[in-house]
Formats: sequence, C-alpha cells, structure tokens
Amino acid sequence: MKKESEIKNQKLKIRGCKSDNVRQRLAFGTFLLTSAICLLSSGVLSAEMSTGDVDKISAPPTLEETRLTMDKWLETQQIISKERKDWQQGKEILICRLELVKKEIATLEEKTKQAESSVTEANKKRNELLAENDQLTAAGAQLTVAVAGMEGEVRQMFKQLPEPIQTKLQPLYQRMPEDPSKTRVAAAERFQNVLGILNELNKTNNEITVSYEVHNLANGRPSEVKAIYVGLAQAYYVSARGEAGIGRPTADGWKWEPSKAVARDVLMALEILEGKQSPAFVPLPVILK
Repeated sequence: MKKESEIKNQKLKIRGCKSDNVRQRLAFGTFLLTSAICLLSSGVLSAEMSTGDVDKISAPPTLEETRLTMDKWLETQQIISKERKDWQQGKEILICRLELVKKEIATLEEKTKQAESSVTEANKKRNELLAENDQLTAAGAQLTVAVAGMEGEVRQMFKQLPEPIQTKLQPLYQRMPEDPSKTRVAAAERFQNVLGILNELNKTNNEITVSYEVHNLANGRPSEVKAIYVGLAQAYYVSARGEAGIGRPTADGWKWEPSKAVARDVLMALEILEGKQSPAFVPLPVILK
C-alpha cells in the first residue's frame, strides 16, 4: 500500500511539473508577443512623434493603440503586397513589350537589308541603263551626222530630177530641215523621210514614164508636149505638130535640146507605150556617163 501511494505521489509530481512547464511556456510566449507589440507600437509612435516628444513617453501603449498599430502594420503589408503584385504585372508587360520591340527591330533590320539589296540592284541596273544610254546617244550622234550627209546629197540630187518627179516628191522633200544643226526632228524620222525619197527615185529609175509638159520649141515658143522619161537619165519629147527634142539631167536641172531627127522614133515609142502599136525595137540616142 505504501508503494502504491508513493507511485501516485510521483505521478502527481510529474503532472505538476508538466503543467508548470506549460504555464511557463505560455507566459514566455505572451511576454514575447507583448514585447513585439510594444516594439512595433514604440516604432510607429517614435516615427510619428517629434524629437521633443520622445522624452515625454513614460507609459506603455494601451490596447487600442496596439490595435491601431497592428492595423497600420497590416495595411502597410497589404500595400507592399499590392505594390509587388503591380510591379510583377508591370514587369511582365514590359518584358512582353520589350520582346515585341526586339521582334520589330529584327523585322526592320531584315527589311533594311532587303532595301539595301534592292538599292544595290537598282543602282546596278541604273548604271547599266546609263551605259546603254551613253551608247545609244553616241550611236544617235553618228546617225544624225549620217542622215545630215544623206540629206545634203538628196538636195543636190533633187535639182537633177525631172519636174514631174520633183512635184511628186515635194511633200517628202519639204520635210527635210533647212538647217540640220537647229532642227528638232528626230534622226529616225529624218532617216525615214530620206529613205522614202530614195525608194521613190529607185522605183522611177527602173521605169519608163510618160507625162504632159510644156517646153520651149525650136522657135522659142512654149508648147505642150508629151515627154518620155527613161529612168532618170534620159528623156524625149514630141509635140502635136511633130517637133521633138532630147533632155538630159545637169547640175542645174534638166537641159532640153530640139532634135527633129528623133521625132518619128519618139512618136513610135509613145504609140507603143500607149498600146497603139505592137512592141518593137525603137532606136533612140542615149548618152552614157
């Protein structure tokens, strides 16, 4: 019985010790919490008070002051948390914008490279076109000199043409500039004009043509005659009264000379050309140069 009572006493002592330890821990925790609240309240109060008021602090903060201090501390923590959240969101937005700007810069750099490449290619083509233009300009200058020489020769030749041919070629002849150095007509158009005259002369030179003209006869009186042109180098005429003549080109134009000896042959040639006689050999005088 004594042993059992001793054991019970020891258990009660142990339980008493445990309860004392719990009470000590609670008291120590309460002391720490009170100390922390006092420190916070004293820090807030010291921040709000001026230097002269520090000396007046003598009493510990009340429960209401502690509650206000805690409210302000919680409010401060919330503000800090909100600022951190806003900063994080703003940071993400800035990072996204920075990425977009980087992509835009890369795109612009690529476009710049392409533009520089295009400019280089354009400059290359421009240089090629300028070189080609210089060649064409030089060729055009040579053609201008050549066509001016041809126009001069055509002017000299025009004086030696029969009057009917001159009348026929007059529209083309008038297109030739009087002063090649001051004309605005393109070289191509001038070439076309000269070639038109030369083609017509080449065609006429291979034909025998008949025309009605007025010539001075042997008595010096003008009379209407029929003229036969053999190309551009020889011609004959005969009047209604049988008066004939021979014409040849000179530097000052055509020169006509009366010739009664050829009257019959010229009349025969005219009838053959008009279909009144059968084709036959007709002897007519020709001077070859």
